[in-house]
Amino acid sequence: MRSAQLAERAERVIPGGVNSPVRAFGSVGGTPRFIVSGSGPYVTDVDGTEYVDLVASWGPALLGHAHPAVVEAVQTAAARGLGFGASVPEEAELAEEMISRVPGLERLRLVSTGTEATMTAIRLARGATGRPLIVKFAGHYHGHSDGLLAEAGSGLATLALPGSAGVTAETAAQTLVLPYNDPAALAAAFAEHGDRIAAVIAEAAAANMGVVPPEPGFTEFMIGLAHGHGALVILDEVLTGFRAGASGYWGIERARMASALAPDLFTFGKVVGGGLPLAALGGRAELMEMLAPLGPVYQAGTLSGNPLAVAAGLTTLRHADDAAYAALGRAAEVLSGEVSRALDTAGVPHRVQRAGTLFSVFFGEFSDGPHDYAGAQRQETQQHRAFFHAMLEGGVNLPPSAFEAWFVTAAHDAAAISRVVEALPAAARAAAEAVPAAPVV
Repeated sequence: MRSAQLAERAERVIPGGVNSPVRAFGSVGGTPRFIVSGSGPYVTDVDGTEYVDLVASWGPALLGHAHPAVVEAVQTAAARGLGFGASVPEEAELAEEMISRVPGLERLRLVSTGTEATMTAIRLARGATGRPLIVKFAGHYHGHSDGLLAEAGSGLATLALPGSAGVTAETAAQTLVLPYNDPAALAAAFAEHGDRIAAVIAEAAAANMGVVPPEPGFTEFMIGLAHGHGALVILDEVLTGFRAGASGYWGIERARMASALAPDLFTFGKVVGGGLPLAALGGRAELMEMLAPLGPVYQAGTLSGNPLAVAAGLTTLRHADDAAYAALGRAAEVLSGEVSRALDTAGVPHRVQRAGTLFSVFFGEFSDGPHDYAGAQRQETQQHRAFFHAMLEGGVNLPPSAFEAWFVTAAHDAAAISRVVEALPAAARAAAEAVPAAPVV
């Protein structure tokens, strides 16, 4: 298998052979596939094997791989030049398109990665409030900047501990890590530290521990509590933005809220670059205008607003119309239901959870939820491992981790869905035959 040969070659020059850890198949074992092309709902590896893809580049391939309009837009932009170190007209067009879709989004700054977007949003929140502390939720991922690679301390309102080697205790101690969907824990943190908290940052719907949406009323409670203490709210839509729905998951949440409360800042990535490196932060005008060159909060990037990435993102959003989101919704509805049906038939306990067009499968006994990271960690990962490899053998490319969302595209038509459905019974039987882990006593 050429993928195995390429993996060995990569390991000699790249740490772990990969440039992002989940690609190494560490959670599922086996040999990661090296992909050489994609078209619509399919990807093809170096050995010529075609798979129905449910990774979708971890979200950006909203319309499907190599969408003709997106490819043409990038080729046209590339023919004009790869970058100029100066503004291009399409940057404002992309900002206008995003602002038109997201309630409460008034100004936007383009950056290159989701990590950069959340890092800058936190700097901006601290600059605006003059406060040091950030609240985040266990299991929510906001990039790999030091202050966000933090783990919960020994109590609900205690300062965090380093979550990675290289993160100092002093940096981690500027973060409070709380259980998600727990209003009492959030209230306790503000009761103890409220005058020092700059902002709460949360994924609009958690999708990096599997899909765990906010409980009804939790987002509204979070915003109201933070604002009552003079703190800001940063809603991280790097993964869910324009993917969970046309206005991101915030659009779904806002439609359910009784009040006019809104987050102060948003972060975006993935879909906004259409498959190329691009991200953004945005929010209320008076906050965003604290960024340089207008204000005292510094942020800069040579490749920010790169014309190729802007062309890909703008074209993707312009083609992400009602019909595209209807197709995404149908594919997510059918596939999540078929997965659950196959697992039920094989007698595999599980739970499927959705957030808009995102969904994931939790293997194990769940009477409800999971609602937080502790609940997500109770899943039977060895059953996921067996299921994953059986699906791969059946020609379906799933995320290689039990703690990731599944992504459909607008190109997942009846033929692609049928191929997934055909692979499910064997994969469900493989999961049933995997021995669940012994319970911790």
